[in-house]
Amino acid sequence: MDFSLSAEHESFRRVVRQFAEAEIAPNSEEWDRTHEFPTATVLAMGDLGLFGLIFPEEYGGAGADFLTLCIAIEEIARVDSSLAITLEAGVGLGANPILQYGTAEQKDRWLPDLVAGRRLAGFGLTEPDAGSDAGATATRAELDGDEWVINGAKSFITNSGTEITSLVSITARTGPEEISTIIIPAATEGFVVEPGYRKMGWRASDTHGLLFEDCRVPAENLLGDRGRGFHQFLEILDGGRVALAAMSVGVAQGCLDHSLAYAKERKQFGRPIGANQAIAFKIADMQVAIDAARLLTYRAAWLKDQGREFRQAAATAKLFASEAAVDATRQATQIFGGYGFMDESPVSRFYRDAKVLEIGEGTSEIQRMVIARALGL
Repeated sequence: MDFSLSAEHESFRRVVRQFAEAEIAPNSEEWDRTHEFPTATVLAMGDLGLFGLIFPEEYGGAGADFLTLCIAIEEIARVDSSLAITLEAGVGLGANPILQYGTAEQKDRWLPDLVAGRRLAGFGLTEPDAGSDAGATATRAELDGDEWVINGAKSFITNSGTEITSLVSITARTGPEEISTIIIPAATEGFVVEPGYRKMGWRASDTHGLLFEDCRVPAENLLGDRGRGFHQFLEILDGGRVALAAMSVGVAQGCLDHSLAYAKERKQFGRPIGANQAIAFKIADMQVAIDAARLLTYRAAWLKDQGREFRQAAATAKLFASEAAVDATRQATQIFGGYGFMDESPVSRFYRDAKVLEIGEGTSEIQRMVIARALGL
């Protein structure tokens, strides 16, 4: 049993870390303060090939394994959660459904720009009255000749309103007991992108509510088989949970890095605060949790890459890593004391950003439900 990453994975990690530290970290505080979506930097991430890692070469991708994507997300999240979720959602929720379920024509039309990072896509699942209970989807799509007519609303949709967003795939009821997935191109008449949310965290990521008011798209915009939308998004979310676990690991690692440096330089009572057991033990506990979260995440990614069943492993990784990240940000803020409470401090931003990791792509409660059911309960 070999727990080490390959030389290629380690080399790739260094490349992404250098990019994150040079191009993202110096600007993160400003983007957070202004709620600015950094289009130029997102496009630069595309130029680096980050949006195309797991996609076939025929669409401009690198044909890399899923673990490679997890490493990229982890390294971006180590400095900025907003850019990490832009990548995670753009790949896992935006482009991946097209790859997994799209027709040849749909793939040829949409994937090259999404894979290159020239465009982004969103995935519209959550609704005002359908969150964890996604089966309560109320958005409706009815066939009128050769068009779908869509009416309804979606909530909290990432990458849905940027200047480079090309489409949003949504779930909608196409019959009384039938949920399907439909592609809605940006700027389609009747597709309304509501103003961006005022958020506690992820302030530099793009998040909107969406309205569909007699929105018409061609019948061939159905993504995958009619009536399979519910099953499709469950499959998509399994991979997304592993990616979000990787993001959580990155957040926790960023907190550890900042806390360790601060504990060595900050002096009280004539010595560095890290010399005090109360601080040293917090940092040691952080390291233990990060090691465990990373191993769980890489195991789930490995299972996915091997084509093996990974649903329970994904839920386990997402549950443990997200809760470890939230705890790491709380401990890091405590270590920084009053400075940690100031918005200029990176751990303050990490603290605000982390909470949603326990909510997005399935709450901690949903993960526990998935795990319990896998155990036969």
